Amino acid sequence: MAETHDDTPASGSEIQDSATDATDNGNGVINDLDINLLVDYGVQYSENIVGAILVLVVGWMVARFVSRTLYHTLEKREKIDPQVRSLAVRIVRGLILLITIIAVLGKFGVQTASIVAVLGGLGLAVGLALQGSLSNVASGVMLMVIRPFSIGQVIKTGGEFYIIDDIGLIATSAHLPDGPKVIIPNNRLWGSEIVNLSVIHNNLRRLDENFGISYTDDIDRAFAIIRSVLDADPRYLHEPDRLLAVTSLDDSSVNVLCRVWVKPEDWWFAKLDLIKNVKQAFDREGITIPFPQRDVHLIQEGASQSH
Repeated sequence: MAETHDDTPASGSEIQDSATDATDNGNGVINDLDINLLVDYGVQYSENIVGAILVLVVGWMVARFVSRTLYHTLEKREKIDPQVRSLAVRIVRGLILLITIIAVLGKFGVQTASIVAVLGGLGLAVGLALQGSLSNVASGVMLMVIRPFSIGQVIKTGGEFYIIDDIGLIATSAHLPDGPKVIIPNNRLWGSEIVNLSVIHNNLRRLDENFGISYTDDIDRAFAIIRSVLDADPRYLHEPDRLLAVTSLDDSSVNVLCRVWVKPEDWWFAKLDLIKNVKQAFDREGITIPFPQRDVHLIQEGASQSH
């Protein structure tokens, strides 16, 4: 039986209906693909988001626990300055939180190695730019940890005397004995010898004073006069032993050393009173405190010319 083919051209409405059906079918496929992709992305990123939140929470808890533990541990050590404790806690907490943030970024596919490299380069650049300030900070931390002096104490460094007002991370605030305020960079203090005049071994300070007497005076008598001055004032201690000795023979005087120990708080005024009282005692007893003398010989030219 022969097949019959209908060669009648399709009408415009039929073509339009066919195109509409094809478009609807295509949109359906695309919509199905979009939904599947959204579901896949949603599952993937929801896992990342949940993981990131967990990392943040754990990191924050670890930072809090470690910083509190460190603070209480350092607090038990009285030698560590409170500023050093706070600085150490902030640095440790900041490092833990920075590591946490880098880990969170890694959960979202960010290349953390490049971030670490950038942070390292940035830290190096900042360190080079601020090496003077960082040196002061490092010295300040050492001063606060070692504590060679405290606020209110008198120190000698670089040939100058300072009374400490405040110890900062970058600089130390002080004032001179005659009043002017001084700001001293910490690296200068840490890099030089520091003599703490407020911390005295055995709570005693030695007082040395030299007196010059004439070559015609009796040395033993001068010693006896100085001893009487010392015995009359309880600030001059008998222990450790006192010392009276001839230290040198100068052009115009015999120099006598008086060495005695006093309490640190008495040292300055005991020194001033010793000078005054010995001078007055020497005057009463006829002991001369000489001053430099020169003999001048005048030669008159032509005085003995022969005629």
